Amino acid sequence: MRILVIEDNASVAAAVQAMLERRKYAVDVAADGDTGLDYLLRQTYDAAIVDVVLPARDGFAVASAARSEGVQTPMLMLTARDAVEDRVRGLDSGADDYLIKPFEEEELVARVRALLRRSDRPMKDALVAGPLEIDMGARQATYSGKTLALGLTEFRMLEFFARNAGLVLSREHLLERLWEYDFDGSSNIVDVYVSQLRRKLKRAGAADVIQTVWGVGYKFQP
Repeated sequence: MRILVIEDNASVAAAVQAMLERRKYAVDVAADGDTGLDYLLRQTYDAAIVDVVLPARDGFAVASAARSEGVQTPMLMLTARDAVEDRVRGLDSGADDYLIKPFEEEELVARVRALLRRSDRPMKDALVAGPLEIDMGARQATYSGKTLALGLTEFRMLEFFARNAGLVLSREHLLERLWEYDFDGSSNIVDVYVSQLRRKLKRAGAADVIQTVWGVGYKFQP
């Protein structure tokens, strides 16, 4: 499997490359946002690790431009910023997960493995829930005919909601289904992704289709 690392700090890039190559991944490295985006557009990668602060074009812009060009490569964003707004901005730009610096080697590798497992699962059927239509093979979703620009994790969350339309799903259930490594008990990653997914659905005219069930979790009501 081939992974792209977009990181301008040479020592960090070399360390991440070594971590991945020890586990037999093939790794390409780009030192600025423009070069990284060019790699994403011209080559096929199984995953990309993208730093937020980059010369020429920051990580948010790289992810957004790649998604707008139809690139579906799963992206893990590295950031020294731990504010919720910055994490939401990363997800809004098209990233599938984020990791705050400094990080431990095993956590980085675990998150990459999880992205690779999720992206590698076969998707063969179509799914319809009210005005929502999901083409599993093409990994595309539309609501009332309007295309939703979704990252991998957003797509899988929407799929899971659609398959369980009308049912209340707890945060713990969503964590177990969509993520495959342990989160700290205080993690709000489910809420962050739900908030992001709601915004994208609202742009397509689907307001309030993901309802909060206080003290439990969420319900999808198309």
